[in-house]
Order: sequence, then structure tokens, then C-alpha cells
Amino acid sequence: MALITGTLWEEVALRRTRAAADPDASPRPVALPLGWDAEAAAALAALAPGHGPVALPRLAEAWIGRVTRGGLKAGIFGDVGAPRLAEGLRDLLLRRRGAPGAEVWRGEAFKPGKAEPRFVLNLPAFLEADGSFDVAAYAEACALAVRALDALGGAKASRLRLGFADLAGLLAALGLPYDSREARATAAAIAALTRGAAETESGHIAERLGAREPVALIWPAPPAETPIPGLAAAARAALDAAAASPGLRHQGLLALALPDAVEALLGAETGGLAPAAGSTRAVLTERGEVAEVPTRAALAVAREHPARAGALLAPVPETARAAMREAVSQFLHAVPPAPVALPAPAQPVPKPAPMLRRHAGTTLHVTVGGHKVALRTAEDADGRLLEIAFTLSKEGAAYRCLMDGFAQSVSLGLQHGVPLAEYVEAFAYTRFGPAGLVEGDPAIPRATSVLDWAFRRLALDYLDRRDLPQPSEEDCLPDTPGTAAQQAPLLPLDLPPQPAPGREAAVGGSPRGRRRTLRLVG
Repeated sequence: MALITGTLWEEVALRRTRAAADPDASPRPVALPLGWDAEAAAALAALAPGHGPVALPRLAEAWIGRVTRGGLKAGIFGDVGAPRLAEGLRDLLLRRRGAPGAEVWRGEAFKPGKAEPRFVLNLPAFLEADGSFDVAAYAEACALAVRALDALGGAKASRLRLGFADLAGLLAALGLPYDSREARATAAAIAALTRGAAETESGHIAERLGAREPVALIWPAPPAETPIPGLAAAARAALDAAAASPGLRHQGLLALALPDAVEALLGAETGGLAPAAGSTRAVLTERGEVAEVPTRAALAVAREHPARAGALLAPVPETARAAMREAVSQFLHAVPPAPVALPAPAQPVPKPAPMLRRHAGTTLHVTVGGHKVALRTAEDADGRLLEIAFTLSKEGAAYRCLMDGFAQSVSLGLQHGVPLAEYVEAFAYTRFGPAGLVEGDPAIPRATSVLDWAFRRLALDYLDRRDLPQPSEEDCLPDTPGTAAQQAPLLPLDLPPQPAPGREAAVGGSPRGRRRTLRLVG
């Protein structure tokens, strides 16, 4: 608690979750601000050394403490400047505007011959609510980053690596197509402002510790105007202020780098000058599932420029990437890194996908009259029957299709409120083959048909009906007439006239004789 008492951390509410650096790693407990997403949690798990619990305030204060101690020891700033710098770094991090590279979070020591300290600024995080770019705050962030990097290196590093990320996200939010003159002017002006502010701060450090590099007398001309109000003038002023320094402390300051977990922690979706990789991205949810969600750039475009989403997030040709590098490289102290891969084709912003229907249920396997039958059921969360389906092994295709259609109609009725009891009353004891002995269901030893077994089984399972009698062996014989209701024809026809008692043997004694008594209805 002593590390965060009296700082910005006291105003931050944290949430606890579990996250892993990658899907194959074991999740670890993570505490981070409430509004930060699962990607930030995974990035924090990747940045923290070891495998135990990690909290953002404690992990950040570890490197902030190294910054202040190193700066005080090297004389970069005094006792007054150290707390101010520490609070500025906390503010940058909490706003997800900037943070040092992964090696700083992991506590790696900087030695000669190793890569210089790195600090990255997340460009879209400097956008205000009204859509404007906070030019003054960005310039101050550049100065803070140079002071912090120099302090981490004990004022011994001749080169530092200050960079920015997610230029594509900034351009999309501003409504500027990546492959446009306005976009290149904006990127060049931001690079010029970054270099001017960084070298101005390097000059201030040189005034305290001594200059090691001369000031450049010839500068590339920054753009005269950009779509961002005040950006061009701020870039020109920053370069002029750097030129007025008596000398510089560092040989190089501005260098872009490939993204790592720090960009993910800040919410930056692309590194350096890379264009947008599409309108969706795959994320690992806190439940361990992979989901396709809209990118932050896509959400910004949908909010600010919905009619231009396709153009702003469309893939760009390699010529556009080369033109952007040419516009920005003149203000960098190192060549921009080559892209890892070409961006994926742009996709439309997806709508929330409906949840998969998952229902509990059972599958019962029996044999009715020597024919194998499977009855499948599906239930809702409260155990109410929603669907039934049959699988029949021996019957022909026509019979199976009729049973499938019957099961679907019953399922639709159940889902629209028809009581199961109504179906039981209608279809229990119906007579048609196969019928007879039931194997595999001790509670129903015989059935007059597949439907008889199925609906009496459903009555037992879902209605607790134990009042339905078992049919006798005679009831299950194929020639058993059954009751009058069970013999009633399906069509609304009159019953055929019964033969006279004297003709019963000649006419009604055989199926052929009974058929002669039927009338053909045209």
C-alpha cells in the first residue's frame, strides 16, 4: 500500500480476473482497472515476470521506482522533478496513452550492446471526446518518455527508442483513408512533433549533464497543414525549439518498433505505421473461448463515420505502405521495421452472433416388435420438453420421412405451448406396425405401436403418469380390431355398413370381403 498511497492509484477501482499470456499457458490471477478488457489482462500476464499473481499498480510502481531512483542518481532531475515525473508516468499508463517496452516491465537490466530502452505512445488514446487530437498532451508525453528512458539507462545511453503505435486507428477515427495525401501529411506531422519534442527534452538534459551531440542545422520541412487543427504549427514549433538547444544529449531518439505485449496493454491494435488489419479481430475471452469481435478502429468508424466504414478499413496496396514510410522516415532516427505480414482483407463489422442453442436431453434405445427405435428428447433449462425425434433402423425411407415430419410437428407444438398431456391422450395406444414386445424399457413391456411406446414413455418421464395401463399381448397382435376410436378412419368418412349376420362368413370373414363393402369417394 505504501507504493500507491497519495498517488493516482488511490482513485482507481480494480477488478480481479485470471489471464494467460497465450492459450497454452496456465492462467494467473490478475488485477487491473475496471474498464480494461481481457486483452489487457492477457498482456499484463505476459509482461509480469514469474507465474504468480500480478496487480497493475505494483508492477508499474516497480519500474516507476527504478525511473525515479535512476534519474535522481544520474542527476537528470532533482527531488522536485522526480515525483512530478512519476505522477506523469502513472497518468500516461492509466489513460493507456503510453508505457515503456516489455523489457522494462520485466526488470531486465540494460547493458552495452543490448537494445536501447523503448517507450511507446498510443496515438488514438490522445483523441478527445470531441474528435480533436490533444497536441499539447502528446508533446508533453514525448518529453516525459525521454526523461524516463534516460533515467532507466542511468543517463549513459547514447540512443533511446521513443515511438508511437496504431497510426491506422488514429487515421480511421479521424475519417482519413490510409492511402491519401491528408493521411500522409498527418503522419509526417506527428513524426515531426515527436522528434522535435524529444530532441528539445534531450537538449534540456544536455544543459544539466552536458551535450554529447550537435544540433542539426538543416531540418526536413514538416507539412504546412494537416486535417488536425494546430498539429502542423506545433510540429514546426517543436523542431524550432530543438534547433535552439545548445546541444543534444542523445544521438538518436525516435525509432519505431514491432509491437509486443505493451501495445496490447495500451489497447493499440497496430504497430507503428502499419495499416488497419481489418474490421474484426480474434480475441480470447475470459472463459477461454475464441471470439471474433470488431476492432477498436471499426467501432470508432461506425460511431463517427458510419457511411465510410468500407473505405476507411479497406486493405491498402504495398504502394500505399511505401508512400507512408517515405513521408514519415525523414523524421525518424532509424529505419521503420518491415511488416511481419500483409494485412488481411477488410471484413464488414460483424453483428453480435446469436448464442448457440444448447439443450439438455436424453436418447432412449429400445426394440419394438423386433424393430430398433431411438427416441431423442431436448429440454429447456427448467426441464420442460421442447423437442422429440425418432431414429428407425429397418423401415423404408417413406415411413422414416413421415415419422420425422410427425416429430417436427409435435416439437413445434410443444415449443408454442401445446401441453404434452394432449399429445399423450391423442397418440398413446395407437395401432400400427411395428408393435408387440418392447425390449430395453422395463416400465413398458408391450406397445401397440412406436408412438404408443414413445408417448407413454414421455408421460412417465415428464408427467409422472403411472395410470396408463399396459396393453395385453392380444392388443398388440396385428389383426386385433381394437376400440372403435382406434379403428376410426383418418378422413371424415362414414363407417362402412356392417354385413348381415347371414353373410358374415362370406363377406366379413376376410380382408378382401371387408374391402368390397367400402365406397369409393371421388
